Amino acid sequence: MKRGFYTIMSAQFFSSLADQALFVAAVELLRSAGAAEWQRAALVPIFAVFYVALAPLVGAFADALPKGKVMFISNAIKVAGCLMMLFGSHPLLSYAVVGLGAAAYSPAKYGILTELLPASQLVKANGWIEGLTIASIILGIVLGGILVGHPVSSRLLAFDFPMIDTGVNSPPEAAITVLIGVYALAAWFNTRIPHTGVEMRPLRSNRDHGMVRNLLALLPDFWHCNSRLWRDKLGQISLATTTLFWGAGGNLKYIVLAWAALALDYNTAQASALTGVVAIGTAIGAVVASMRMRLDMATSVIPMGIGMGVLVIGMNFIDNVWLAVPFLVLLGGLGGFLVVPMNALLQHRGHNLMGAGRSIAVQNFNEQSCILLLGAFYSACTGLGLSAYTAISAFGALVAGFMWLIRRWHQSNLRKYPEEVEHLLAIARSDKHH
Repeated sequence: MKRGFYTIMSAQFFSSLADQALFVAAVELLRSAGAAEWQRAALVPIFAVFYVALAPLVGAFADALPKGKVMFISNAIKVAGCLMMLFGSHPLLSYAVVGLGAAAYSPAKYGILTELLPASQLVKANGWIEGLTIASIILGIVLGGILVGHPVSSRLLAFDFPMIDTGVNSPPEAAITVLIGVYALAAWFNTRIPHTGVEMRPLRSNRDHGMVRNLLALLPDFWHCNSRLWRDKLGQISLATTTLFWGAGGNLKYIVLAWAALALDYNTAQASALTGVVAIGTAIGAVVASMRMRLDMATSVIPMGIGMGVLVIGMNFIDNVWLAVPFLVLLGGLGGFLVVPMNALLQHRGHNLMGAGRSIAVQNFNEQSCILLLGAFYSACTGLGLSAYTAISAFGALVAGFMWLIRRWHQSNLRKYPEEVEHLLAIARSDKHH
């Protein structure tokens, strides 16, 4: 791997670490304020709003500037969202602003991999960066639980600055203050990311037209890219699989918290540790996939998604932590083994069809739309008084059923378009370009 790859990994680690810890802090901030359960559940879909709304813009933005600079700006936006939380804005609104930073960050984070590395190293690179991301999720969730827990939060709140009223008066606010420093560290690593030498693709501009019209001109380009990826016989399968995986997995992050509170009587700090257990399994699955899978073998992992959906339903029958831990590790492991090769295949097809930033923006739009819709559904169910068990059953059935349909879709492509699919797989096997 090139030296710049490890700088990217460091920047990603600390930014993701803060993202996950902030989620726990935001849940606790709403809980301590007496907010309704549906508002806590709404944190997941509210984070996805700008991923969906700005999808046509962020991909082009990532391709128009050096990726390191885009990542730096994105982390600055996340800091602004944290400051909004500290200075009285509603946590859901503030968390949406953090989501705006994440939406701008993601196309640059993944897009730079295809600029820096050859296609033959994409699965390995994805395995490492996903593994590191999952490690940051584990540590971030644990960090969030530690920061809002009484032993650490009481010490943080004991700090007193003479003649300065910081306005930080609760454990979640103290946690958010610490996380601003973590985002700042990630931003420093962003400044050390090397320029890849890939030609930038400037945003469309015209002196005779205003900025709004120039931005609106990006919409047809985005929808063209979206349609092109959905028409590609490998792109459509990898996009459908990752969309469903992240749609279910993104909401499972909160569902595990709700399930642990219900089945095990855990508080936020304790329940966050179980979310970390799922992430441990995902990290193991991601690393194993990076060592054993090739780009042209990616579609063979689709049955893992069916199994993952079945295991999600199985959560309903567990009420003992000693059974829960290995079960959640297995659940995460199947997900990690599924997402790494499919993500790499999607990046490969997107990079060849339209450019790294735009393809990742299309991917984010579809995945975050799924997170938004499923999260809104779960939040609505909670608001109507349905239990977490009902939501878990719905999610598991959805994942297993739709993964089965995706598998049938791919098998249909192999029967109807064997030459086209084989040609695309051959490109994936032989493509060595930078």
